[in-house]
Amino acid sequence: MPLPLGVPAALAGPLSRLRRDLQDIFGVRLQALVAHGPRVKGAVAPGGHLTPVSTLALVDRVTYEDLVACGQRAADWAATDVNVPLLLSRPDFERSLDAFPLEYGDIIATHVVVEGTDPFAGLTVRDDDLRRACESWGKGHLIQLREGFVEAGGEPKAVARLIAASASPFAALLGHIARLRGIDERDPDKLAQATEGITGLPPAPVREVLTLEARPQIDGDTAMALFPGYLDAVERLVDFLDGWTKTR
Repeated sequence: MPLPLGVPAALAGPLSRLRRDLQDIFGVRLQALVAHGPRVKGAVAPGGHLTPVSTLALVDRVTYEDLVACGQRAADWAATDVNVPLLLSRPDFERSLDAFPLEYGDIIATHVVVEGTDPFAGLTVRDDDLRRACESWGKGHLIQLREGFVEAGGEPKAVARLIAASASPFAALLGHIARLRGIDERDPDKLAQATEGITGLPPAPVREVLTLEARPQIDGDTAMALFPGYLDAVERLVDFLDGWTKTR
C-alpha cells in the first residue's frame, strides 16, 4: 500500500517498513502513525548529517508483549535511520499536551500522516502552556551557560565547544517563541525576529549563535569575544519570558 501524500519520497522506504512492522505487532490496535520533526521538513543536523526520522504511533493500549516485539525490531529501524516510535494512546497524548507543550507542539506542527487519519486534527497546545515551558527552557539554558563557562576554566577552546553545543537548543527555544509571536520559520534571520522588541537585547550575538546551528564551528578567540554578549542576551530573554508569562 502506498504511503499517503505529504510523506517525503526519501523516507518512503523506511516508513513503509516501520508501518508494516507496527501493523504486524498491533494489528487493528494501530490507530495512527505519523512522522515528525526536522527530517520531515528536509532539515539536516549540524555538520550536514541527516537527522533520524522521528515517529509517533497512537495505539489502543500497549502491552509488555508489544514492547518485546518492538525491541526485537529496534536495531532494524535504527539501521534505516528511524528512531524507535513513541507509543501512546490518544487519551495519553491529549492528557499530556499541557505537560509537554513544546515537544508535543512540535509534533503537531511538523507531522505528516503515515497511517490512519490525522490524529491531531483540531488539537492545539495552549499558548499559556507554551509560554511557561519557554520560560523554564530559557532559565535552564541560562544556568547551563553559566555552569559551562565556569567549568571551562577560561579555556577558549572549551568555551567554543560550549557555545557550539548550545546553538541548537537556543535556536529551538527561539523557534518556540517565534511561533508564539506569529513567525513560523526556521531561517536564522526569521528566528532572530522573535527577539525584536525585547528591551536591551543585543541582536548581533543572537544572530551569530543562530548561524552556528547549521555549522557549529567557532574558534576560541571568537568564542571568548562572543560569550559576554550571548550571556547578556539570554539573561534579557529570560527576563522577558518571565514577564511575558506573568502578564498573561
